[in-house]
Amino acid sequence: MTIETERLILRPWLETDAGALFRYASDPDIGPIAGWEPHTSVENSLEIIRTVFAAPEVYAVVLKETGEPVGSCGLMFSDSLHSADMGEREAEIGYWIGKPYWGRGLIPEAVGALLARGFGELGLEAAWCGYYDGNTKSKRVCEKSGFRFHHTNIGVTSPLGDLRTEHFCRMTREEFFRGRQG
Repeated sequence: MTIETERLILRPWLETDAGALFRYASDPDIGPIAGWEPHTSVENSLEIIRTVFAAPEVYAVVLKETGEPVGSCGLMFSDSLHSADMGEREAEIGYWIGKPYWGRGLIPEAVGALLARGFGELGLEAAWCGYYDGNTKSKRVCEKSGFRFHHTNIGVTSPLGDLRTEHFCRMTREEFFRGRQG
């Protein structure tokens, strides 16, 4: 499955993307704020492509201009690894992008395309988006993408093993399509 936007192509990760993935995911400003360790080698990135990024609906965020994957965006369903307390026909969206591309609106563009797929083609009734306290960039993506604050969980153990505060935002199918009309 490939999804195209004005500036991006969202496509499955390829093993040949390991070098580009390592280039961005090894930055210590990227992973830890989202709860994952920076990648330690191209081989580590390749293993992530073969495991985590092999899940359904996980996409490389590829710049049309260069053909290079510079981030990732995906939907995690109620039967997979996620942190939101979701029901059936709901999914949590996750994303990140390499630091050189921060502040360009690329991830909200990718999130919008993925939400259109989720609500339009996959039959989702609601989408969730979570971010850890202090991750202002992720919070901003939620806001720009039309998510509304839902609740906060305090004392959540992150995948890194530390305790954090996690904020959750939610969007219903109706809210998504209402926002597309206006």
